[in-house]
Amino acid sequence: MPGSPAHAFTGDNHEDITRAALPWEPVTLTAMADAHDGAVNANDHRPYFDIGPLHCDNADYLGSRYADGYPRTRDQATTELLACIRTSVTRFRNAVQAADGLVDADGRVRADQSDLSSPCAWDEKAGRAKCAVLEQLGRGWHQIEDFYAHSNWSDRPAPGPIGLDNPPGLGRTDLAPFLDIRRYSVMKDADWTRDARERIPADLATGCYPDFDSTGVKPADCEGRVSHNRTLNKDTPSSARSKTGDNFRRATAGASAELTRQWNDFKAELLTAYPDHRRGAQMICALVHDFPAAACP
Repeated sequence: MPGSPAHAFTGDNHEDITRAALPWEPVTLTAMADAHDGAVNANDHRPYFDIGPLHCDNADYLGSRYADGYPRTRDQATTELLACIRTSVTRFRNAVQAADGLVDADGRVRADQSDLSSPCAWDEKAGRAKCAVLEQLGRGWHQIEDFYAHSNWSDRPAPGPIGLDNPPGLGRTDLAPFLDIRRYSVMKDADWTRDARERIPADLATGCYPDFDSTGVKPADCEGRVSHNRTLNKDTPSSARSKTGDNFRRATAGASAELTRQWNDFKAELLTAYPDHRRGAQMICALVHDFPAAACP
């Protein structure tokens, strides 16, 4: 997007993270991961680019022990993070449903629905089943990768006082427990939302970015708030927060490990949802192979 400010891991970083996490054959992997045209980067094209929950933006917060009178409450920040998680839960459910078109009732791969000889169009219109699954997964995984770059989950603050321009870092190396997308996908929305809310740490924050939050508000700027652009993002190695210690490496490592979890969970859900005639196993085969009609007898 020429002219747009840095907003997420660059397309190149999304590509590197995605390629590191997915053991797919090359044509299929490129369809998902490509820096410019891959499904995992589709959310960085307008109008998706301007929607904060699609990038885990605007869950900014700073506790009273660090700053008096922060303009956002913990509950408001949590609500924005839950909106981000909700988009991934929805996409996961959609991808499981779309996978049904990859194979016939007897578990045979449908060649016409798994063919990638022509590029997929990430336009959310009906088309080949494999394209539909990749689009739903890519659009759901994008913000999960962004979470590790946009939040203080894995990073550390710079030396010196903690405050608006140097928020706390949680320094976590584990996967975020509230990104348990597969488990949430089979729960009622009210139930998984309650579970996720209880798992979000009090000092967790993502940066304020001037895009639309879950309430439809688009701030003119982020003055007086923990900022994505100035303060918290680790979208590139050259950002201020990335230059503190090994924060950029921590963000990319966290995102890659998270995507490995998400792919493994998606495979597990297909096996559970489609057990007859090994249909789930054939769906997985169709997704990872470039020529599944031949590779998945």
